[in-house]
Amino acid sequence: MPPNGPPPAPSFGPPTRVRYSVLGLLCLLAMITYMDRAMYGSAKGDLMAAVGRDVTDFYLVTIGFQLAYALFEIPTGWLGDRFGPRSTLLRIVLWWSAFVALTGAAELIFQRGEWGAVGFGLFLFMQFCFGAGEAGAFPNIAKSIYNWFPLAQRGFAQGAIWLSARFMGGLTPAVWVLLTLYAGLTWQQNLWLFAGAAVVWCLLFAFWFRNRPDEHPAANAAERELILAGKSGGGGHDGVPWGAIFGSRNVWSLCLMYMVTNFNWYFLLYNLPGMLKEQFPHLGKTPADQLTLAVVGGAPLLVGMFGCLIGGLLTDRHLRRTGDRVWARRTYGMLGYGLAGVAYLLAALTLDGGAPFGVFAACAVAVGFCNDLIMGPSWATAQDIGRRYSAIVSGAMNMIGNLGAVLGLLVSGLILKGYSVAEPLADGGTRTVIQPAGYVTCFFLYAAIYAAGVGVWLLIDPTKPVVTDREEPAHG
Repeated sequence: MPPNGPPPAPSFGPPTRVRYSVLGLLCLLAMITYMDRAMYGSAKGDLMAAVGRDVTDFYLVTIGFQLAYALFEIPTGWLGDRFGPRSTLLRIVLWWSAFVALTGAAELIFQRGEWGAVGFGLFLFMQFCFGAGEAGAFPNIAKSIYNWFPLAQRGFAQGAIWLSARFMGGLTPAVWVLLTLYAGLTWQQNLWLFAGAAVVWCLLFAFWFRNRPDEHPAANAAERELILAGKSGGGGHDGVPWGAIFGSRNVWSLCLMYMVTNFNWYFLLYNLPGMLKEQFPHLGKTPADQLTLAVVGGAPLLVGMFGCLIGGLLTDRHLRRTGDRVWARRTYGMLGYGLAGVAYLLAALTLDGGAPFGVFAACAVAVGFCNDLIMGPSWATAQDIGRRYSAIVSGAMNMIGNLGAVLGLLVSGLILKGYSVAEPLADGGTRTVIQPAGYVTCFFLYAAIYAAGVGVWLLIDPTKPVVTDREEPAHG
């Protein structure tokens, strides 16, 4: 066996399938990424107690994370385009894992608020560094898919990535309950366990992954030809056309579209699990009930994973059948946004009208599924537009999209804080509770923004790349 990797495969016969093992590693990374992020929804009470702050201030923590995540998307996307995704992804995962572990030590460091505002500021800076570390993961995954998959399979591959991410994000609340209530781990130990899982992934990734199929000794000539047909060099490059990228109306439309997703969707990740416990307290009396609430809290992401896969498969199928790349991408993006807006509207009406828990849960699950229909088409479109600069364009889309998340978390946090009241407890203390009207207001806002997002898709043309050289057939 060669010292730097797996044994070489024969260069004859049918194409090898190394690209699918590469996709498997990337899917695992997507799962770990969302596991480490989704822990916020379950750990926020303990985290805020550890730093001596009220849980209604938690939106500041998520803003710190998302702001850094947005700002560092393009720099780490550029690193992936310049030096390849292998070294870039290893740096990303090791960096963020260190800050996940440090977050688990927050109570030891900040001693339940004894540091006061300075301690909370340092804790916010820690979360900013966590977000900076995780930034660039998905643009570099997109770059890896561009390098390892032919055009007609990219929607499927992107759908598989987002299916995996949503699956783990949706499963994390239940995993958290199992680890804490049934396995007896503390919230700190959970975070250290999550950080350790990411380090193990790095070892597997470093052994097997290569930036391109022509660098991988296990990929035969037939697979390399299948993947590389119609492409020019997709490796590192010095002359990035920044002016063409940021002067492109197409790129800015893509970014605006992705702001819609991030403004609306992060409620499901960060707020929904806690909201269910708060608004339906009669359902969380026993550990089994708490596990049920955790499963329902993660259900929009669990069901959303099928939306990711289905959206990716549908856009690929449409492209193969019609050759029309424009509507192969637009159709399912517009459909997903339109249906997600209707689902949020129904969620607002059911919560405001006091409908049964199951009705509201069905609406929340529908939001997750419909929103995620757009994930395969949107990231495939970023590759269509970016081509050899796909990590940078994907990074721009994710950066501006996550600035939308920052705006959404800020607006939602202020709305919910404005509707919060102090509720007396039997022991003479109080707890902060958000009135249902706060959530209803947020849901109406999200529905309106999804409606605007349907129109934004009409501004995006995936047949107009930022570069002029023809790396692959235009297909429409």
